[in-house]
Amino acid sequence: MSYSARRGFTNGSMRPSGAARQQEMQQKIQEMQEAMNTAQSAVEVQEFTASVGGGAVEAKVNGKKEVLSVNIKPEAVDPEDVEMLQDLIVSAVNEALRQAGDAMEASLNDITGGMDLGGFSL
Repeated sequence: MSYSARRGFTNGSMRPSGAARQQEMQQKIQEMQEAMNTAQSAVEVQEFTASVGGGAVEAKVNGKKEVLSVNIKPEAVDPEDVEMLQDLIVSAVNEALRQAGDAMEASLNDITGGMDLGGFSL
C-alpha cells in the first residue's frame, strides 16, 4: 500500500473505489429502469387482436391487458349452443392477452438481455 497526497492510501491500482463502482452500478440500473419504462409504455399502447372459430369471434386487447372489444359474427350465435360461443370468446380473449404478454416480455428481454429480474418486481 502506498500513499499519495492526491489519492490518499492506495494499493497501487487505478481502479475505481468501491463507492465509485457502486455509484456507477446505480447509474446503470437507473438507465436500465428508464429504458424498461419506455419499452413498457410503448407496448401498453399497442393493440393485439386474436380471432378464433374461423373468424367467428375476434377479441382486441391493449398492452395493459385490457379488453378493448369483442366482435361476434352473427353466424356464431346459435341459441342452441351458447356454450360454444362462450368458449370461443374465452379463447379469443386469452389468445390476445397472450400476444400482449409475449410482446411485453420480448420488449423487456431486449433491454435486460434475458436477465431474470423477477425479484425486482418489474
